[in-house]
Amino acid sequence: MKFDFLGLRNLTIIELAQKYIKDLTGEDVDVAHLPLDDKPAYKVFATANTTAVFQFESTGMKKMLVEAKPSKFEEIIAFVALYRPGPMDLIPDFIQRMHGAKFEYLHPLLEPVLAPTYGIMVYQEQVMQSAQVIGGYSLGGADLLRRAMGKKKVEEMVAQRAMFVQGAAKQDIPEAKANEIFDYMEKFAGYGFNKSHAAAYALVAYHTAWLKAHHCAAYMAATMSTELDNTDQLKVFYDDCQDPKNGVTFLPPDVNHGFYRFVPVSRKEIRYALGAIKGTGESAVNHIVEVREAGGPFTDLFDFCKRTDKKLVNKRVIEALIRAGAFDAIEPNRALLFANVGLAMEAAEQAHANANQGGLFDMFGDDVAPAVEMVATRPWSDAVKLAEEKLAIGFYLSDHPFSAYEKEVRGFIKTTLSRLTPRKEPQLLAGFVTGIRVKVGNRGKMAFVQLDDGTAKLEVSLFAESFELNRDKLKEDVVLVVEGKVSEDSFSGGLRIVVDKLYSLGEARSRYARGLALQLPAKPDIARLKSELHPFKSQDAGCLVRLAYNNGKAKGELMLPQEWGVRLDDGLLLSLADWLGEGKVKVLW
Repeated sequence: MKFDFLGLRNLTIIELAQKYIKDLTGEDVDVAHLPLDDKPAYKVFATANTTAVFQFESTGMKKMLVEAKPSKFEEIIAFVALYRPGPMDLIPDFIQRMHGAKFEYLHPLLEPVLAPTYGIMVYQEQVMQSAQVIGGYSLGGADLLRRAMGKKKVEEMVAQRAMFVQGAAKQDIPEAKANEIFDYMEKFAGYGFNKSHAAAYALVAYHTAWLKAHHCAAYMAATMSTELDNTDQLKVFYDDCQDPKNGVTFLPPDVNHGFYRFVPVSRKEIRYALGAIKGTGESAVNHIVEVREAGGPFTDLFDFCKRTDKKLVNKRVIEALIRAGAFDAIEPNRALLFANVGLAMEAAEQAHANANQGGLFDMFGDDVAPAVEMVATRPWSDAVKLAEEKLAIGFYLSDHPFSAYEKEVRGFIKTTLSRLTPRKEPQLLAGFVTGIRVKVGNRGKMAFVQLDDGTAKLEVSLFAESFELNRDKLKEDVVLVVEGKVSEDSFSGGLRIVVDKLYSLGEARSRYARGLALQLPAKPDIARLKSELHPFKSQDAGCLVRLAYNNGKAKGELMLPQEWGVRLDDGLLLSLADWLGEGKVKVLW
């Protein structure tokens, strides 16, 4: 008897998911007694909704599942064994036979052995059973044969073949057929997988699929809680949760409600983990939770700093929490909090010093301690807010990064990525860059850029010449505008987009906008206007600037000459808005 003990992270996930389910619903889920014919669980496999499902997460596995659509536990076991080098080539035949393709057994005696795998030898146990039913081997002898086949020792194999043929002859099996069966067994013995191992893996896979099907929020919260430091993996799970197949949404991190781990708060909601915020740490977060549970919710930043130990929750931790939005429920102006962290910590320290010394305020209690007056700070722009959020979390959580540009982009590009269709003529599209892959082909380097506009994610291709012309623009976390050919991709079933021209958002504004309208103050500073515009002058591709003036007594408009045409970069627009005020700077489409 041989035992293999495998330490799997998934067993920890299952245990934590069971706890979450108990806390949330009162239900005790015993995975050891789950029925193995649960339709929702098999739907997870059949639809390839297997992100976070043990053994079935890879792209190749998902593609196989879509074709196979397994509906029985025996099939799950088989795919665990088949999806590895060697037997992987058998997967197409296996799937065809699953769905009714006719096949014949090499000998009728092999049917009971190979029927569960549609006539294909998948497991080492099937090699041994075949030796027993055809060659008359004992179980021990069959295991020796399997080992000999795996080691491919010539002399030993010659002796084993003779013994096998002799045993087959006793059952009236011709020598030629016996040799054919032996060759078939020898081929599979080299890479056959233990069914006992495959079944154990398949059972864990089934348990995780069942949990995802019936308690998705609890299961995914448990899964994500084991990957707190792995931002890339968290993003994969985060996106998968919000897929319509799963419909799980996230509540933002919150110092008054969050915990170190991800926690389900309903069957379809997960509270984002404070421990997944970069720069926090387990001891700091656990201390915050302990203080909150002992003394109630935090009322403001000063209250937070006063009640927490700065040795555990230092300035860096607090800034990370602010960036991530964990104080939004207390004060939504993150810039205000960020600018006043030092002040709040100093005031908290002073309050502790006063309390230790005793004094006037002790007579009336803590509630009458002077309030901390924060330094007024303008809120971060949406773009800055999201950029800071990404620093803390690793991706965008509170909003889609394209949303800050949506209204502007729709001024000259009406079609969203989700509504894009193949056409003969070039089309305009835009999106936020979320990924870039560069490959070397026969004609030089090429790039594949993933764009996301909040409605869909599409990949666009830049071949050698286009890549060299635009390589400086290829950066993540920026908006790019593409002019290119959109056609059907017969391989993926999606769209194929080849870039003809690529523009930064500033270049696209300058190319497609009718003008830039500025509302000047009653006493305009012309020197300031020139200094604002001059760094962005572009006579060839510049956008015309229109000035509007109103001092209460007279008003008028003036179009600046072409030599004062400007590139409409973010830097210019933000600087002008900072000077003239919100609503005084407009791009005209």
